[in-house]
Amino acid sequence: MRLHRNLVFATIDALAEIFNEGSYADKVIEKTLKRDKRWGSRDRSFIAETTYDIVRWKRLYAEIAEVKEPFKREDLFRMLAVWCVLRGVQIPDWPQFEKTPERRIKGKFDELSRIRKFRESIPDWMDKLGEEELGDKIWTKELSALNSQAPVVIRANKLKTTPKELAVKLSEEGIETTDLRNYPEALELKQRANIFRTNTFKDGLFEVQDASSQRVAEFMDVQPGMRVVDTCAGAGGKTLHLAALMENKGQIIALDIYGNKLKELKRRAKRAGAHNVETRSIDSTKVIKKLYNSADRVLIDAPCSGLGVLSRNPDAKWKLQPDFLDKIRNTQLEILEQYSKIVKKGGKLVYATCSVLPSENQKQVQKFLKTEAGKDFKLLREKSILSSESGYDGFYMAALEKS
Repeated sequence: MRLHRNLVFATIDALAEIFNEGSYADKVIEKTLKRDKRWGSRDRSFIAETTYDIVRWKRLYAEIAEVKEPFKREDLFRMLAVWCVLRGVQIPDWPQFEKTPERRIKGKFDELSRIRKFRESIPDWMDKLGEEELGDKIWTKELSALNSQAPVVIRANKLKTTPKELAVKLSEEGIETTDLRNYPEALELKQRANIFRTNTFKDGLFEVQDASSQRVAEFMDVQPGMRVVDTCAGAGGKTLHLAALMENKGQIIALDIYGNKLKELKRRAKRAGAHNVETRSIDSTKVIKKLYNSADRVLIDAPCSGLGVLSRNPDAKWKLQPDFLDKIRNTQLEILEQYSKIVKKGGKLVYATCSVLPSENQKQVQKFLKTEAGKDFKLLREKSILSSESGYDGFYMAALEKS
């Protein structure tokens, strides 16, 4: 593999923006890929995958390259040199890569690989927290799984197609998939590709949604004709899944505090042919109060640390701070206490997060059940999904019934 100057420079620019300006990796990469119309799919995938790789292994590579933040341009080239050596990529004869100490890089890698926080490239506090909450053995396995590249999984939109039909149509457009036996609506891409350009996507036949995330709507136990409220709907991945499971019958009210996310949800619902979705922006407490005691099912897909989805958001490792976790746990409990009031008698509430930490999951549910708002609820079942066991995102979900 030969490195091309313009692709390398684009990657270095992207890394500088992500590390030094605190920008989100996905947004920076999306912008970077639009820089040159002449780039083909291989060029784009080099930029995206190399950038994500160096973001994922930032701590390890910086330690080997002996550089510290904020990174100067030459520091980023040193980190890219480490990437080249460890990936077996030929280092080009450019001034930026002069005197790259290949043997020292390999030696340092072997030495640091014995220490988990370097080997898995993670901040000290996060490593300590994960070990405290999950135990040394599980956390070690989980970290390793969360550092691998996430597979691309899609969900067939049952309002318009079946997984079998979808697989055939995608194959006709040059995209090969495998069906996932334990996930009834999921297909996994055999190779990464820009599926958003396909006619199948434009026709609303599928949504990109991780296999673990697809478990949440199934866990809701919805029936056609019900009234369902998705309280933290965001751009609506789970809302649209619920619409398909309800066969477009009944009503889904999608709430969020971010109006721009709900706009995106409306657009996606239109494409998916989901006609039973109504969006409402939470701009005051009245929005929630109006819905008290009215829903058969309520989903709280709570804001969380996102530690279960580090394989697709590796920059979250460097953005998260310990004090954010304390704040988010308080927010989760407040949301549970407030939004649970939307459930009617005999109705069910599902609390879900994309975190693997018990303090955001099981412990929050137990706390909620001891509150005034939680006294009428009982826990029916809960499910923890670890990345190391499933091969997909880490998730948690709990189903509670209101008596």
